[in-house]
Amino acid sequence: MREYGEVAVRAAELGRAGDTKPPEAWDQAALAVFPRSDSLQEKGCPRGAYLGLCEDGLVAGIPAGTYTRSRDNKRYALRAVELLIAQPSLAEAEPKVLWERVMDGEPKAYNSQMDVVLALWHSGLITLASRHA
Repeated sequence: MREYGEVAVRAAELGRAGDTKPPEAWDQAALAVFPRSDSLQEKGCPRGAYLGLCEDGLVAGIPAGTYTRSRDNKRYALRAVELLIAQPSLAEAEPKVLWERVMDGEPKAYNSQMDVVLALWHSGLITLASRHA
């Protein structure tokens, strides 16, 4: 599992285990994974992807709510989940393959958002109930 994927899984576990809100859970998990790097702890793209999934109630055990202002990273993560639902074999590809499908030809640099989505997907932490409601 890639590092930001590890952060996402740890954050989900923290959020599911107690009263820790998703933003604080992400911050705690990022500190644990990147104890010596403020810049890696504060990287916005993977954080926005994770919080966007939480916001829409797609992370198991985390209630939907308002957790991020990142519209783009949330949109990328939600689109990735839609693609994984439609074509589960994408979960076995490299994150950049999923990213290219999400971007659909739009030239934009990859910044670890799919590491978050794929780690949660592989860990069984993506809940699909709210997407089909």
